[in-house]
Amino acid sequence: MSDSQTAPSPRMMSLLPQGNRTYWTSGKSGRLSLLRNKATGRWIHPFWNVADDDPGVSIEPVSGKGTVFTFTINQHTYNPAVPPPYVLAMVQLDEQEDLRIGTNIVNCAPEDVEIGMRVRVAFEPHGEFFAPVWEPDR
Repeated sequence: MSDSQTAPSPRMMSLLPQGNRTYWTSGKSGRLSLLRNKATGRWIHPFWNVADDDPGVSIEPVSGKGTVFTFTINQHTYNPAVPPPYVLAMVQLDEQEDLRIGTNIVNCAPEDVEIGMRVRVAFEPHGEFFAPVWEPDR
């Protein structure tokens, strides 16, 4: 579990999607929660066509720990409020080998990120959103 919060970045947030509300709001409690299939026990992310209130799933917290599966350092301006360079990564959560989350690595120099690096979840508050980002787990 991580109760870490980072300073909000100027993310381009849209309306809160109802189908994966859990993912975007669970950080308020300091823990990342995802959907889990009740029949198989497998974690579901991304949620695709599964709603938070689907009777076949439960909402459960994950450890908030993982490893950098792959990453890239973005050198080009996409959002003028976010100066490059910044890291776009896929983080593999400890709970399940194929449970991966697309995210940013924060609180770390881009050149220090490496595949296999241990990371933990942190949250950037944006009103009712709590964007999950990941930082080195030192």
